[in-house]
Amino acid sequence: MQTPPAPLPDSDSASASQAEMNAEMAVISAEYAAAGTVEHQPRLNYAPYRSSLLRHPTKDPHHVDPETIELFAPVFGHRDVARLESDLTIQATGEPVGERIIVTGRVLDGDGRPVRDQLVEIWQANAAGRYIHKRDQHPAPIDPNFTGVGRTLTDHEGRYRFTTIKPGPYPWKNHHNAWRPAHIHFSLFGTDFTQRLVTQMYFSGDPLFALDPIYQSILDPAARARLVATYDHDVTRHEWATGYTWDIVLTGSYRTPMEETA
Repeated sequence: MQTPPAPLPDSDSASASQAEMNAEMAVISAEYAAAGTVEHQPRLNYAPYRSSLLRHPTKDPHHVDPETIELFAPVFGHRDVARLESDLTIQATGEPVGERIIVTGRVLDGDGRPVRDQLVEIWQANAAGRYIHKRDQHPAPIDPNFTGVGRTLTDHEGRYRFTTIKPGPYPWKNHHNAWRPAHIHFSLFGTDFTQRLVTQMYFSGDPLFALDPIYQSILDPAARARLVATYDHDVTRHEWATGYTWDIVLTGSYRTPMEETA
């Protein structure tokens, strides 16, 4: 489930400096502002995000009938979702290193109604910005007590809740000295596998926002802001963990920006 940085289209892609990347993004942002339109979702082909040149769809989508198995409720693995799977700090014999946090919120439809019994999965880097994945080989330590993976089901109010460790930023080779802002990946299933949505949640005040082509590929500032969690002192637990609230809206004009998974 964990996702390391994507490969680049060619060996020269990482030679661009951050200043050159900032200039590219500034031109696109200025053209977007001048056009006077609103784009709520990420651009699938965003040149500063180098690997999007290979990953975005190049042909019109065609509807195909899904396999029968895809029309059943999502498979939760080899067993049902256990309550303890939502706590990523108790999955090993020791405690993981880093800032313990609680992330909670509601999954809603476009009319503000709760989406109940929604399978929500998360995956993330550890506090040093390292995934447990063979493709992630940058020199940051692996935490033996942190897998970075959790899942839960939304309750009657559409609410989810995770306890985890605040992830660190990590390098991703898009350009010279490229770093991703700290984030947590979210995956949501509807009633079957054809309804899967994937997005990312960020933390407020991150200085890497303005430098990150993935975050900046969402050109509407209001849409970008919907990806940023809010510190919530009422969620924070005394002497235990800081708390964040982040709601996910699946439809409508204020829906949460999602990644293209096709």
